[in-house]
Amino acid sequence: MKLSKFFIAVTATTTLSAIGLVGCQTTSAPAADMVMRNGYVYTVDGKNSVQQAIAVTGGKIVYVGSDEGAKAYVGEQTKLVDLAGRMLMPGFVDAHMHPGDGGRALQLCNLNYEKMTRAKLQSSIQACLDASKDKEPNAWLEVGSWDRIGMASLDADPDKSILDALNTKRPIQVRSTDFHTVLTNSRGLQVAGISKATADPVGGKFARDSAGNPTGIAEDSAAEAIATVVPPVTDAEKLTQTRLALDAMRQQGITSFFDALSSPENGKAFTSLQQSGELTARPLLSIKLDPAEAAKDPVKTVAAARALANTYDQGELKVAPGVSMRHVKLFMDGIINAPADTGALLTPYLKNAGSEAAPKWLPGSNLGELYFPAKVLDPLLVEVVKAGFDPHLHATGERAVRESLDGIEYARKQLPGNAFRPAIAHAETVATADYARFKQLDTTATMSHQWAQQAPFSVDGTNNELGPDRFARMEPSGSITNAGGRVAYGSDWPVDPLDEMLALKIGVTRSGDPTNPHSYGPDLAGKINSDPGMSRAAVLRSITMNSAEQLRLDAQLGSIEVNKIADLIVLNKNFMTVPEDELARNQVLMTVVGGQVVFAKDQFSNLAPAPLATAAK
Repeated sequence: MKLSKFFIAVTATTTLSAIGLVGCQTTSAPAADMVMRNGYVYTVDGKNSVQQAIAVTGGKIVYVGSDEGAKAYVGEQTKLVDLAGRMLMPGFVDAHMHPGDGGRALQLCNLNYEKMTRAKLQSSIQACLDASKDKEPNAWLEVGSWDRIGMASLDADPDKSILDALNTKRPIQVRSTDFHTVLTNSRGLQVAGISKATADPVGGKFARDSAGNPTGIAEDSAAEAIATVVPPVTDAEKLTQTRLALDAMRQQGITSFFDALSSPENGKAFTSLQQSGELTARPLLSIKLDPAEAAKDPVKTVAAARALANTYDQGELKVAPGVSMRHVKLFMDGIINAPADTGALLTPYLKNAGSEAAPKWLPGSNLGELYFPAKVLDPLLVEVVKAGFDPHLHATGERAVRESLDGIEYARKQLPGNAFRPAIAHAETVATADYARFKQLDTTATMSHQWAQQAPFSVDGTNNELGPDRFARMEPSGSITNAGGRVAYGSDWPVDPLDEMLALKIGVTRSGDPTNPHSYGPDLAGKINSDPGMSRAAVLRSITMNSAEQLRLDAQLGSIEVNKIADLIVLNKNFMTVPEDELARNQVLMTVVGGQVVFAKDQFSNLAPAPLATAAK
């Protein structure tokens, strides 16, 4: 495997506060490549022990302990890094994100997650059209980071007429922040060949008016039916977007990540960057399985996934980052948020039988959507596991979570002794009887902690439609943890802005930070509900060892222990000791992958590799 150009030893500098060379080795221990000392070394080992120093050789940790003990590893060529009391911890392992979409979103017409009226939506998109008039009349305009849920609560859910009124002939695709909904105009429907006669696909639906005509709103796989006719980016554009994603991750301290909805294009891009020496984090890519294909022939469906994985998977983990493709992704349902209401529930969503001024919320008939019923899921999971994959199941509603757990239980009974590692992503609503089943079935709950705050997507309609009992149990990371379950963290970026420290703060406090632009201000600064938060130690474990365990990295990553790969980060503030309201007001000062610095700033900026020097400032 070709080593990255970022995996070249950093030239020694004269900034002694961060790095120095020491002239002698005090004992017979082999000299290390790097010694990092005088820090708060939070190890995330079995005891969450705190040490002062570490030594790294060949990209692996060879010593963890006191400053005094580290002296034995200092030789003439050892790089000596003074942490100056900063917190050193394992690098973040983001267990559920969409880096391809994240990098692409950085280049799209961007609505910036803003809660806006339909009029503001129109003006924002028109500005993008006006800035790209050379694309008329046929090039698609792609619009990202649309807060559909916030708009529905502020104004009204839009339809194609909002886009048809714009000064353009171009087809338009507006993607919601949750990535489950697309809004398109009449031209977009025409180009996609969608009409009144078009049947809803398995795993999705087109919204329709009273006459049965598509309104321009498409949910889940119906949204993909529109997205697939948008011309793909070129290989060069894809590489640029992937570089942008990796740069964003370096600055966030992400050293490994799970691409929860990958593609051959993503596999090709990450492989290309690995071969050119530009891969600065460890990508683990998943393959989406289609429910219609799985229902017809689960064996053929899994065989196709195996062939794709064999194309890109680079084998066992090494010190320098490589590409892994050993997971499959199943969308069990949609989303529980209003107005989509496609997450699968055990009892119906509530509907307002009164007025806006005098609401009367009563059970309706909608139970949401279940895309993999048991008769499809059970044999499919058996084939998935037999093929050597670990299944990753998207499930937001309590019925989808239960069906996922039932399917995992079935697979474990059919394949006794097979130590596959399933994960259920999101688990936003879970029946209390199912909390303990995560531990019983050795299944990771992969949670997005930032969702456990008051936000337009949770308190502007969703709370009423879920009902008080369900909403009181929404985002049950603490309850699953307290029941002995393993909770991992996944940002789901770009569904939300990439802000790992904010998410970790919310995991502890279950409330946002009114000073953070990625939170929702003082009016929504209270706790989302009374469900318990996680301890600081537990929330840090969720983004390190627990995520590593979900992804089969735990033997080599996820904690600071001897013989593990040196994937490390340095924080500006000590997460374990700062006041609760400051937990999100933190930043990564240095990111180390395989023993090599890939990002550094402030007092450590002299350690940054030359290609990153500008980004680090």
